[in-house]
Amino acid sequence: MPHEPGSPSRWLDYARGDLVLAQRSADCDVPLLLLCFHAQQAVEKSVKAVLLSREIEHPWTHNLSILFELLPPDVPRPGELEAVLGLTVYAVAGRYPAEIDEASHAEHTEAVRLATVAVAWAERELER
Repeated sequence: MPHEPGSPSRWLDYARGDLVLAQRSADCDVPLLLLCFHAQQAVEKSVKAVLLSREIEHPWTHNLSILFELLPPDVPRPGELEAVLGLTVYAVAGRYPAEIDEASHAEHTEAVRLATVAVAWAERELER
């Protein structure tokens, strides 16, 4: 059954969807930079889901640092938070050609790994 529009669970559904898209193989003939954009989006929607679950309004920003700073101190952060925050670079530049260099296979693999960490963190937080 679909979750209520705008609910934390719905945001998490979209985060999972972005993670699935980010996990696409380089063999699918999609630029790796675009796949990294979906990894960033998975993280962004995950943290927004957690914020909403705590009834915290969030600004419409793609900056992961700003979003994570809104979490109250009692909410644990995902592992490797500093590395996760580094995915912000893909939020805008990853959507448009010529903004930044194409992502490497290693960068794509790392972006997907970090997005997986963030989505799992949000799933745990929404179960609390």
